[in-house]
Amino acid sequence: MSTTNNLTNNLPYRLGVGAMILNNNNNVFVAKRIDTPGDAWQMPQGGIDKDEDPDVAVFREVEEEIGTAKCEIIAKSNGWLTYDIPDDLRSKLWGGKYRGQKQKWYVMRFIGQDSEIVLDAHHAPEFSEWQWTEINNLPNLIVPFKRELYNKIVDEFSHIVTRDNG
Repeated sequence: MSTTNNLTNNLPYRLGVGAMILNNNNNVFVAKRIDTPGDAWQMPQGGIDKDEDPDVAVFREVEEEIGTAKCEIIAKSNGWLTYDIPDDLRSKLWGGKYRGQKQKWYVMRFIGQDSEIVLDAHHAPEFSEWQWTEINNLPNLIVPFKRELYNKIVDEFSHIVTRDNG
């Protein structure tokens, strides 16, 4: 193992949350990242502030990223899920202080109207566009280094998200 990998393995994970937001048709909200070239789509996610409860953090992150938090929590991941950042990106993200993220994931039902989703409602937007997609599309939309994470999310939550809404 190289020295870089040894150093990387000693770095902590940044604590975060992620939201699989479902509409009434059980499609999943994804948005296209502004800062990533190509077709990089993802579900809302972000860090947990110091002493912040993850249940509070997920609503804050959703509000910051999509302009509304009109959601209800349906389910939470059984544990914390992790992903590592590739070496070439590590120094550009969070000052190189973290190996990746350790996240609590939520399934949330969107109870607002599509017109209430405003990607630039608060601060500099992270996303340029958004769409509703089927759960099985998620791993193919995400950047490659998060694909394993998204496969785990789909596996854990697919029993909740069915094509038949009845």
